[in-house]
Amino acid sequence: MRIIAGFLRGRRLNPPASLPVRPTTDMARESLFNILNNYVDFEECTVMDLFAGTGAVSFEFVSRGVREVTSIDINAHCTDYIKSEAVRMDVRNLRVVRADVFDLLKRANRKFDIVFADPPYAMEGLATLPDLVFNAGVLTEDGIFILEHPREFQFEEHPHFWQHRAYGKVNFTFFANKIDE
Repeated sequence: MRIIAGFLRGRRLNPPASLPVRPTTDMARESLFNILNNYVDFEECTVMDLFAGTGAVSFEFVSRGVREVTSIDINAHCTDYIKSEAVRMDVRNLRVVRADVFDLLKRANRKFDIVFADPPYAMEGLATLPDLVFNAGVLTEDGIFILEHPREFQFEEHPHFWQHRAYGKVNFTFFANKIDE
């Protein structure tokens, strides 16, 4: 895995094979950020990365100059790896939190411009994540929630649905409080 753009461009992430993750592919991450480039001023954004895994998406946001990223994962090996990579790359605007996403969303007291979630595809409750994020109030008024999911999930009927993109087996559904095309 490599960081695709920004000041960390080309830096490699080499997570241990023992991490229980399915990282977002370089191609899918590049496509995701190409979409976001059209809608987001990264330098003005705060980001929350749910189910952060290897931290690849978090580091991509950092590399593009966001103000702050908060990476959440329940697995201690994942959070330890993200922290060690942040130190190795001298990243100082990345906060790593070991927590259960579902519990964290129930008690969240902060708003973010972008919330990204890449849960395990077989996770029970995946379909409830959009409602949990919006009910938790963690998005700013103009905030965007991005959910990575397998193709069997469809969210077009969700009241905050904005757009859907598919890249092979990787699907991104975008949700927003305010939808301006």
